Amino acid sequence: MALHESGQMYLEAIHVLLQKSEKIRAIDVGAYLGYSKPSVSRAIGILKKGGYIFVDEDGYITMSAEGKQVSEQLYERHTIISSLLMALGVDEETATEDACRIEHVISDRSFAAVKEHYLEFKK
Repeated sequence: MALHESGQMYLEAIHVLLQKSEKIRAIDVGAYLGYSKPSVSRAIGILKKGGYIFVDEDGYITMSAEGKQVSEQLYERHTIISSLLMALGVDEETATEDACRIEHVISDRSFAAVKEHYLEFKK
């Protein structure tokens, strides 16, 4: 099941939150993203149905292997693109916002080139 941009954003948010805490719930995701409970519930249901996450009987969210792989890829895109933009002189807030949009539309091939050049640039 291919994820739309909004699903990718939720998955990336879950990834970030799970880096900070082993136990997160939908309410944590909503607070992090600033989204309403109904929106978060719907997205969590879609991610669960798609096999990206699991939700236990207490409401705690964990990632499936596929969810972890996709979220790590999205997070890598976000961090590299935002870091590159900041290295080029873009302020952090703008770079982060732009990276959030770019990460969802950039092709794998283009991102690989951006990543390669960014890593060379960092040396």
